[in-house]
Amino acid sequence: MSRIVQINLDDANLPPPTAEIEQERRVAMFDLLEDNTFVLPSREGRAVPPGPYHLDLSIRDKRLVFDVNTEDSEKAAEFHLSLGPFRQVVKDYFQICESYFDAVKKLPPAQIETIDMARRGIHMEGSRVLQERLEGKAEIDIDTARRLFTLICVLHFGG
Repeated sequence: MSRIVQINLDDANLPPPTAEIEQERRVAMFDLLEDNTFVLPSREGRAVPPGPYHLDLSIRDKRLVFDVNTEDSEKAAEFHLSLGPFRQVVKDYFQICESYFDAVKKLPPAQIETIDMARRGIHMEGSRVLQERLEGKAEIDIDTARRLFTLICVLHFGG
């Protein structure tokens, strides 16, 4: 069972999210828990506690922290990723999301679709960055990466 069955976001110190951001978060968390792949490779010859896993995702000391435990609260892994590689793509993603949310209110469907395609492209780029940053730490499929990237954006929203 190499998957995440519970996820907690440490967003206590963030400003309240907008309704749109909160909706993105709810959908990402629901979809992530419904279907994900999260494999912890053995490291330094040591066996990895088997999943399913509980994931605590937070930003501490300007680093993205993945704290992974088993269902029995046994530490499975913890890794810290620099936020630097995510900064520009998160910024671009928020800008395009803002344009998209505005467009939905007043533009014709064809223009909304164009903005949505750009939004999905930037989101996929963020997902690829996440997969690269997790290389050697955790193996995730692209759908899991997309959903986790959305949650990273939610955490980055206040930072």
